[in-house]
Amino acid sequence: MSGSGPFGGTGNPFEGLFGELAKLLSNQGPLNLEVARQLSQWLATEGQTEPNIDPVERMHYEDLVRVADLHVARATGLSTSVTGHVLAVNPVGRSEWARRTLDAYRPLFEGLAEGLAAAADDDHVDPDPATDLLGGVTEVVGPLLLGIQAGSMVGHLARRALGEYELPVPRPPSDQLVLVPVNVTEFATDWSLSLDDVRLWLCLNEITHHAVLGLPHVRARLDQLLRSYVAGFRPDPHAFQDKLTALDPTDPSSFQAVLGEPGELLGAMETPEQRQTLTRIEALIAALEGYTDHVMDAVGQTLVSGYGALVEALRRRRAERGEGERFVARLFGLDVSPAQYERGRAFVKGVVERAGEDGLARLWHSKRELPTPAEVDAPGLWLERIDLPD
Repeated sequence: MSGSGPFGGTGNPFEGLFGELAKLLSNQGPLNLEVARQLSQWLATEGQTEPNIDPVERMHYEDLVRVADLHVARATGLSTSVTGHVLAVNPVGRSEWARRTLDAYRPLFEGLAEGLAAAADDDHVDPDPATDLLGGVTEVVGPLLLGIQAGSMVGHLARRALGEYELPVPRPPSDQLVLVPVNVTEFATDWSLSLDDVRLWLCLNEITHHAVLGLPHVRARLDQLLRSYVAGFRPDPHAFQDKLTALDPTDPSSFQAVLGEPGELLGAMETPEQRQTLTRIEALIAALEGYTDHVMDAVGQTLVSGYGALVEALRRRRAERGEGERFVARLFGLDVSPAQYERGRAFVKGVVERAGEDGLARLWHSKRELPTPAEVDAPGLWLERIDLPD
């Protein structure tokens, strides 16, 4: 593997970090975004130059999106447009996907940083020189380490993401679907699937997510839950101090050791309040993914010739969680595991068995119809509640 590292070195992405440390630390705010951007780009491409998207491939995706758009709109009864414009597709490389995703996730990373900082300020401890020194180091090194964590997470995600809804995190309103053809091609090749089948499935899947997450009350609810979760972490200064003792300015690789497991770099501890929020996030995501799978089964089986083999490959892919997904699960509370997909499918199946497709169509009608955690596990309770008069 060749190419320049993100901080001016070669090979190892941390090699040139200390040479430009002063610049990287200047005006960094709660999250060192420059570090995050450089590292995410480097990890996404492994330091290599990416080729431009083939114009023929771009046109092929444009044709598929038009077909998929019509079928998803008919199957869901939802508008597939968020801004009122015609839905369009934007095939990009891994580095561009990483750039866009980092921008989209930035409010969550900054919410995490600000929550940790505010919690540290609220902790009343007796004055102590070591504590005072730790506080100063935290202000400087914390944003840097969080920038490394953010860049690492997004960079790893970019290596396997098929589209922008690889993870159901709300993004800025847009009617442009961002897809990653190189990852689509790799997935099709690795699983011996028809590339055209995978492309069409991806367009259908992305548009279904886009239609649901484009609903203002769904977007607002998920955004509120995610922001609440990331802001709820509480720092453990002793854990962070232990991390800092591992830093060796003469050894850039020590930064890699400091990162450790996702979410541990600042000694962040999950609180009981966060766990309550987590159950609500999981319920909403289960309903979303179960509904999407239901739509995909209804539409995909008629449009995608190798749908059965494709679904099996996707099931196995979901079980092979990469490092990026583990970061997201730890930091955002967004654990989209196979168990969550199955939970959602069971909920949707239960609704359809009791109330048919018309009953399921009520799922996204308003914020009142969004299911609670208990209702996701008991669809009869959800149907009973939404039938009650206001």
